[in-house]
Amino acid sequence: MKVTRIAYSTRLNPGKYAALVEQARRLGRIRSEVWQRYGSIAGVGSGLRDRQVRDRWLADGTHVQFGVLANAWKETVRDAMADIGANLAAAKVEVRRAVIRRTNDPAERTRMFTALKADRWAGDPFLARQMRMHWKRGRNRTHDQIVVRADKHHTIADGRGRLWLAVPGLERRKMVKIPLSTTVAPKGTLRLILRGGRVEVHYQIDASQMRSSQRPSGDATVGVDKGYTEALTDSDGDPHGTRLGQMLSSESDRLKERNRRRAKLRSIANTAALRGDHAKAHRIKINNLGTVKRDRQAARHRAQVRTEIFTAVHRVVDKAATVIAEDLTRKFGGRKTLGKNVNRRLAAWTKGVTAEALASVSERRGSVLVPVNAAYTSQACHRCGRFGRRSGDRFHCTWCGVVWQADVNAAINILQRAGDADIALHTPHHRVKQILQDRTDRHRTRLPVQDSSPAIAERRANHPNRSTTSNN
Repeated sequence: MKVTRIAYSTRLNPGKYAALVEQARRLGRIRSEVWQRYGSIAGVGSGLRDRQVRDRWLADGTHVQFGVLANAWKETVRDAMADIGANLAAAKVEVRRAVIRRTNDPAERTRMFTALKADRWAGDPFLARQMRMHWKRGRNRTHDQIVVRADKHHTIADGRGRLWLAVPGLERRKMVKIPLSTTVAPKGTLRLILRGGRVEVHYQIDASQMRSSQRPSGDATVGVDKGYTEALTDSDGDPHGTRLGQMLSSESDRLKERNRRRAKLRSIANTAALRGDHAKAHRIKINNLGTVKRDRQAARHRAQVRTEIFTAVHRVVDKAATVIAEDLTRKFGGRKTLGKNVNRRLAAWTKGVTAEALASVSERRGSVLVPVNAAYTSQACHRCGRFGRRSGDRFHCTWCGVVWQADVNAAINILQRAGDADIALHTPHHRVKQILQDRTDRHRTRLPVQDSSPAIAERRANHPNRSTTSNN
């Protein structure tokens, strides 16, 4: 497994940064050219790969106008073609779902899937229509990145404990030396991203080389529920990542106030420009509406959130060999009535970071991650299975007459959902609700349990407090 590491420049000379910005700008024009020629249906129909594009541009002299070294533009072409391929593959996922909805004939599905995989979908009216719907013509917006091949850079350690990264510049045999804030030398293919006067050096390493990969996991089996106030709550009742909610709320409120002030300044600048005072409008734009500080603060906030979430997941894996978690790849709606402030805070909810952390940490440390269908796990009582009422961090079960901690109740439901033979990972939520209601009805009328798994039925009979379908 590969993971991405980031090294940052420190006290970089403004002249060096300006030279890297100019190189990235020229490479951005090459990316735009690749997307213009090959990021469309006509480009896919040509069937060209990045090496063929490179050879064609070398033959017809297109490369002469780039103004960068050969290795730099060749790596940029390869990277841009890979982006086009990923963009195309994402569209094909949606088209495959449309094919499944369209026909149940196995032979017809196989024919369409084969044509889609071989990029022969332009001749099929249905596939072509679906691809035009889901694959919009791309456009390059990346003008701040430089891809450096593994054999075209090296590091230098000075006598003061600093590490310098030497990368090719715009002139042959003239390297640009970048001081780094780390003593670990980047290896392999590098991606330099220029942001606000600082260079980010992205590179990949084997996950087994990370210190966290040497930490053993626990031996328990726990269920975890993601939250907003804390990153995760496990089925033992322990919260993890308790600072997450405060971090997200404070950042959301700060952005609200700052954007309100920026909107007022932007309105003043626009009014000044309309009445002919362009000097005032220019001063406001330069001094008050910049993006360097804003982007730097946003990057710092994202790094803090990632650290909090990954630390929470590590603490869960410290005690668990098997982690039962809800499937975080599914989309959920229904937040329109919660109010602007709540919706804005939930929009910053880092569900994707939590999913990445669970998958990455579990794989590196040798634990097993089991995704389950989490429909109604926060709305049903883990003891009796009936639907209750949630108010903030409390869950009220009117049948049991007990008030549970809402996240702990959901985590226990997620743990029990792993052994549920009736509710699969992709069972629709309305079907899950019907199953839960049928179980409580059978329990209330003392009807026998109709379960598809004899082992689960026996376990439920032996442990009535952990099941909603007991015969007792």
